Amino acid sequence: MADEQAVRVMVVDDHPIWREGVARDLTDRGCEVVATAPDGPAAVRIASAVRPDVVLMDLNLGATSGVDAIGEIMGRLPDTRILVLSASGEHADVLEAVKAGATGYLVKSAGVDELLDAVRRTARGVAVFTPGLAGLVLGEFRRMADAPARPQGEPAVPALTERETEVLRLVAKGLTAKQIGERLVVSHRTVESHIQNTLRKLQLHNRSQLVRYAIEQGLADDD
Repeated sequence: MADEQAVRVMVVDDHPIWREGVARDLTDRGCEVVATAPDGPAAVRIASAVRPDVVLMDLNLGATSGVDAIGEIMGRLPDTRILVLSASGEHADVLEAVKAGATGYLVKSAGVDELLDAVRRTARGVAVFTPGLAGLVLGEFRRMADAPARPQGEPAVPALTERETEVLRLVAKGLTAKQIGERLVVSHRTVESHIQNTLRKLQLHNRSQLVRYAIEQGLADDD
């Protein structure tokens, strides 16, 4: 779990004044801004090098897509959290970002204190949304969970082992691979292996999709 007073943040925005202003505000309030980036490709490259706790990501990055960058970062750094900070509050943009792997979504009308609180909670694995958007995302998850059953003849989802299910449940609660390893008394690499096996079995691509699957299956509600 990231320390509240030293969350390592990377700020991604194509507007230099906004990007540097947000970075300065977060630094002044105790976060450690480890990098900034102006576009998607740079964000993926730099995030892979500095491995921040939280990537604060705009969606409109000029010629590049923030959604694409989210997917690539999550594929490389499954324990990194991504908080979208966008001028758009369009439902389609919110759902695309979450499906790509974003943990939360704020619109740029948020105040500095609200943003700081959101960054800190995102680092702990809490899904943070601008008021009104959380219900939208939850409703979409429930709609997907209530979708018609798989047609007869299609292959069933491969069964997970007891340990894979246990790891999945802890992933859904926001724990990192290191924290899961400590709780289960296994190595970090063993946990990562279970996560990768689960991703492969379920034909998913990143940690956020695992969380969504766990929500749909009711695993996130278990004690």
